[in-house]
Amino acid sequence: MNVSDSAATISMDRLTGFAGPDLHDLCDATEAAILQGGGFGWLNPPPRQTMETYWQGVLLVPERELFVGRLDGTIAGSAQLVRAPRNNEAQSLTGQLTTFFVAPWARGHGLAPGLAARVEEAARANGLRVLNLDVRETQARAIEVVEAADFVRWGTHPHYAWVDGAWVTGFYYYKDLHGNGALPQGTPAK
Repeated sequence: MNVSDSAATISMDRLTGFAGPDLHDLCDATEAAILQGGGFGWLNPPPRQTMETYWQGVLLVPERELFVGRLDGTIAGSAQLVRAPRNNEAQSLTGQLTTFFVAPWARGHGLAPGLAARVEEAARANGLRVLNLDVRETQARAIEVVEAADFVRWGTHPHYAWVDGAWVTGFYYYKDLHGNGALPQGTPAK
């Protein structure tokens, strides 16, 4: 998916391997997001080798799909679709949207909504019925994006994460990808 305006070109792509500066750019974007408080769990940037190993490992997990948002060709954000492992038949129709961030220097160009839409598209293509995610209450822009994309907040956890010596509240969301939770007539469950 590519979108262009007079100021910038953005794209959302599934990443299946690293080419050129991709790994470096992804690590730079991750570090910038962590430093601004949006590092999907990391509170401080880990050593570069740890971060590179993490991202390389993501590409090896069959149940994970990594999507990146690019601003003028440079990776500036990510999101992952995580499916249940094969042995978890009970949750085979649900997926998780995770590691969802955009580097501070790339915000305001539509990357976050584009990444969320791209993960939703992939979830539907994988036959998933429900997409889940969670977010810290301090992540106001992420909350705006997921609520604008019709995710439903179903729960609040007052001790979601420990940040800077205090508990931070978290919110849990889901999106029914087909409107009502029911399988269409004649559709076998996966």
